[in-house]
Amino acid sequence: MSTVFNMLAIVVMIAVVIVLIRGLINLMKGGSGNVSNKLMQARVFLQFIALVLIMLALWFSRSG
Repeated sequence: MSTVFNMLAIVVMIAVVIVLIRGLINLMKGGSGNVSNKLMQARVFLQFIALVLIMLALWFSRSG
């Protein structure tokens, strides 16, 4: 079960990197502030999900 959480955590961490890069590109192009705000909110949400998945993976690896 912890392997599933490990894989999901990796996928979410990759999504965090993608959103971060899109935000940096938007910032460098002088894009909309609304877009930057939405990307930052998405990044924080994805980081939270990644943290939860990592904690679940650790919990299942120690209890199993």
